[in-house]
Amino acid sequence: MEIQTNFMIQSKILLADPHAITRKGLAQIIRETPDFELSDQATNKQELLEKLDLLNLDIVLLDVSTSDETDWQVILEIKAIYPDLPVIVLNFLSDEKSAIPYYKAGASGYLTKECSEKELVTAIRKVVSGGKYVSSKFAETLVAGLEDDANRPLHDTLSPREFQVLVMISSGKTLTQVAKELNLGIPTIGTYRRRILEKLGLENTAQMIRYSFENKII
Repeated sequence: MEIQTNFMIQSKILLADPHAITRKGLAQIIRETPDFELSDQATNKQELLEKLDLLNLDIVLLDVSTSDETDWQVILEIKAIYPDLPVIVLNFLSDEKSAIPYYKAGASGYLTKECSEKELVTAIRKVVSGGKYVSSKFAETLVAGLEDDANRPLHDTLSPREFQVLVMISSGKTLTQVAKELNLGIPTIGTYRRRILEKLGLENTAQMIRYSFENKII
């Protein structure tokens, strides 16, 4: 006699959000969804990174204000340690263009906090299955933005990490200092510097600093 059992694989989720009220609402949605499991919660970046070392997760649901730095840098830090761990970003901002830096940093999905419960669940399921979630509103914005590429400043072509290195070097930090702060090798920072110069059409650090001042980056 064959015994059948009902077994549902649950997606293990870490919820990172510093706002208690918002966190409570998101946690309730996760707990009420049969194929979701709330593995743990974090209230700040340090707590988030510490818990990543202890949990076997399928996805991180991240409120971007978890970070004390430029928001997308949190994703870079997560991806540096766990490159295959998907991250969905939640943001209070309704401007869909704000999503671009997060996707560049490695986010698998971006939702504003105006999204419905149904959309959140759909996004999590799609990302956990290996896909990326882009809302229809953001897709329209992205397509429209392609038409304006000619008018965009050159530094918009930089990746989030390249932009971070641009800011740090333009602020007067040496390659050694940048490498130490980002926990990367000096040759790696040198590679980023070379790419930045190429993308901006510059020749040296002095021109890079001038560019940053003229474009109000620093």
